[in-house]
Amino acid sequence: MLRRCLDLLAPALAAPGAVVVDATLGLGGHSEALLTTFPAARLVGVDRDPAALRLAGERLAPFGDRATLVHAVYDELPEVLDGLGIPRADGILFDLGVSSMQLDEADRGFAYARDAPLDMRMNQGTGISAAEVLNTYPPGELVRILRSYGEEKFARKIVDSVVREREKEPFTNSARLVELIRAALPQAAKRTGGNPSKRTFQALRIEVNRELAVLERAIPAAVAALPVGGRIAVLSYQSLEDRVVKQVLAAGAATTAPPGLPVVPERYQPRLKLLTRGAELPGEQEIAENRRAAPARLRGAERLREDVTAGNRR
Repeated sequence: MLRRCLDLLAPALAAPGAVVVDATLGLGGHSEALLTTFPAARLVGVDRDPAALRLAGERLAPFGDRATLVHAVYDELPEVLDGLGIPRADGILFDLGVSSMQLDEADRGFAYARDAPLDMRMNQGTGISAAEVLNTYPPGELVRILRSYGEEKFARKIVDSVVREREKEPFTNSARLVELIRAALPQAAKRTGGNPSKRTFQALRIEVNRELAVLERAIPAAVAALPVGGRIAVLSYQSLEDRVVKQVLAAGAATTAPPGLPVVPERYQPRLKLLTRGAELPGEQEIAENRRAAPARLRGAERLREDVTAGNRR
């Protein structure tokens, strides 16, 4: 859906000196396309993964000082822009979830299809690993995580097995967890919905990286960083992410006026205009070329006006 992201952001990036933020830099593919498509724009790339920053830096080196890469989590966008002396970002792109590089590097522990250390940290220099979550969290908290972040109907069965097994020996690798999940689930649950481990692995990854909490701060902060006419595009890959994005953008596109007002004052007018009808989905050809694109959901919005509250404009 890269082409569609570029099209959504294009009206905000046409002017010389426009600033575009790639809030989830990864290997720099989106950033490379942004810099190529908008030759007068300056790019700020943000990622929490030092390995991604290094590889993206090599990829974007031909663009020189048009690209500035920052080691940060995307909810730190206001601090990143302040540190660079940039008051506003004309376009902001989020490509959420785990990157292809993280999935493909076995020692990161994100993929359930191969045996690897149960790490799952996007920044391996900080925070707790998935193994630590499995080995130390109380059973009730593990059940909550699997239900809330993985939408796993059999969370209690899986956690009961985890607790029994961790008392024998702590979890260290993914293969043991995959085998445990397969053994814990009813046969009927294993016949549909793909790999039965995917929901548990998703839940652990979200917990380890605090992804939803970060996202709940990041999207409002990104909207606040847009000038009038600025645009945001967000690609999400599972319903929990998409729900957060939908709620923030829909709230910004709604009037806050009390019912019955004959004329709606500016302070109650929508701050955003939605650029997509619901969430846009990838086409069949893109899915055929890249199976990882299948769950993608794209939403976009444009900033219509400044906030006006108690005499303060923002």
